Amino acid sequence: MRSSTVHNYRLTPFDRIIPMSLRSLLPEAVENYVSAVATRETALQKRLREETATMPGAGMQIGADEGALLALLVRLIGAQRALEIGTYTGYSALAVAMALPANGKLICCDINDEWTQVARRYWREAGLADKVDLRVAPAADTLGDLLRDPGQGSFDFAFIDADKEGYDGYYEACLKLVRTGGLMAFDNTLWSGRVADPSQKDKDTVALRTLNAKIRDDPRVDACLLTVGDGVLLARKR
Repeated sequence: MRSSTVHNYRLTPFDRIIPMSLRSLLPEAVENYVSAVATRETALQKRLREETATMPGAGMQIGADEGALLALLVRLIGAQRALEIGTYTGYSALAVAMALPANGKLICCDINDEWTQVARRYWREAGLADKVDLRVAPAADTLGDLLRDPGQGSFDFAFIDADKEGYDGYYEACLKLVRTGGLMAFDNTLWSGRVADPSQKDKDTVALRTLNAKIRDDPRVDACLLTVGDGVLLARKR
């Protein structure tokens, strides 16, 4: 769960109220079972989650089950080149990079050098530093650069987990960057259930609610909204 704006990070009410162990709308006992018993996770991944849980904004970290889902999706589509928008301390990037083949490449977009230093440390320990290219800059700028080089259709997979008001722009850029048959995954698309409450009209909630409806009706993609974590919206480019 990244709740960053283009220029800085801000905590949402969800980050302040929900216990740090929780990452979904499931009952706590069920979520703990999924994370601790039913999800395969390396010791390094677990240590990264535990360290991140002590940091400011720890609620932005995805759960182990979502990391496993991302890795499975990457393997299912045979992805070689992947893109991530919003990296935080690097758990999702670690999951994706581990799932890529030896010649695979993951480009990560983030604006916070302090938190991504944690990510770099774990990527190095996992032997994945050469597989991950971190771009510390506003994501819109990096996406513009990528559209010029390597160009449209150059990526197989994209994971978007950054500022929610920016999701529509990231979607349109990734729709160009991802190849036909490629996959995009958007995190936090249930937003603690607020998207289902018409009385919730803050900018982030409205942006997510609007994107969910847009992608549902978009003839350019096949889409499915999953109730994993805080909601994962999948969109396959036709």
